[in-house]
Amino acid sequence: MSKLAIRLLTLAMLSLTLVAAPVVTVVYAAPDNDPPPPDKGKKKKSSEMRPATQETAFATGYRAAYATIYDRHDYASAIEQLKALGRDDSAAVANLIGYSYRQLGDYKVSQVWYERALKADPNHVKTWQYYGLWQVEQGNRDQAQYHLNKIAALTGTSSEEYRSLAAALEKPPGTGLVY
Repeated sequence: MSKLAIRLLTLAMLSLTLVAAPVVTVVYAAPDNDPPPPDKGKKKKSSEMRPATQETAFATGYRAAYATIYDRHDYASAIEQLKALGRDDSAAVANLIGYSYRQLGDYKVSQVWYERALKADPNHVKTWQYYGLWQVEQGNRDQAQYHLNKIAALTGTSSEEYRSLAAALEKPPGTGLVY
């Protein structure tokens, strides 16, 4: 099956899921729901090439972990699922692992994963957003502002990531924010 057909089928399935899903309340942190793209621009040795079935298995596993996080709020299981993908050097995967640890209240480990995600991709906007929310939760408002400025430089001020972090920064410190 071609990549376009797979993407269209995935989009159709997601659309059906959204139509059938119950109404949810607004959440500040918009999830990074697409698996990271395969490495482009890097010449791979034939021994490093992944068959299409492995890429499909990765995408399926990523989406399952994503659902575990955002639909079932089972962060511990999602961490196991994401690590089992064997791609935690990917910014999108490392970011979701960091997010899950943050939701479990393990801020030190969460920070390590956010920093790992930014090392993998310094322009990963979702990580700048989530790590900025982490900074707000830790009371590091100046650092959160730095993250907000980084998002503005990458996507502008109308992106969901920018609006989410800006809204968190507008709230007074110590208001018990949960993202």
